[in-house]
Parts: sequence; C-alpha cells; structure tokens
Amino acid sequence: MEAVIKWERPKSAAKIRSFVGLAGYYRRFIKGSSKIVAPLTQLTRKDQHFAWTDRCEESFQELKKRLTSAPMLVIPDVGKPCEVYYDASHQSLICVLM
Repeated sequence: MEAVIKWERPKSAAKIRSFVGLAGYYRRFIKGSSKIVAPLTQLTRKDQHFAWTDRCEESFQELKKRLTSAPMLVIPDVGKPCEVYYDASHQSLICVLM
C-alpha cells in the first residue's frame, strides 16, 4: 500500500502504462474505473503529445486513493478459496491475491 501512496507522477507514456496496468487488476472493484483512467490512457496513444494536465493529476490521485482504501485492501479469509493473478515481464513481477 505504501508503494502506491508514494508512487510518483508518471513522466512518460511507459510509466503511465505501468501504473494503469496495476490499476487494471482492480478495475472490476473500482466503480467507474474506465472514466477515471481515461485521461491517463489518452496520454499513452502514439499520436498524442505527452502533456500532463490537471485532469490527469486528478485521475492519478483518484486511482491511488481508490487502490489504497477499503474495500480494496482487506485481510484475506484463509478459510475461503482464493486465486493468485500474476503478470511478469523482464523488469518486474506483479501478483494479486483475490
């Protein structure tokens, strides 16, 4: 949770893709996630000039808030079945327990 809270503002399309990829794991738990993330995903387009706007900042901060508040983070019930989702690249490994 601390890593998401301290996540610095993305300064390139690649950094935005990284953050949006993380948020994508939780999109089904974030009401209106596609509308929230829209300003960020527009900056990842090849024909789009990278210009960080107030709208992008609001979107970034709202996603961070939603990813670090209840009901997103709860202690797992070990008596119930769970699934582990993962994504690996040459640079990192991300795992999510659901």
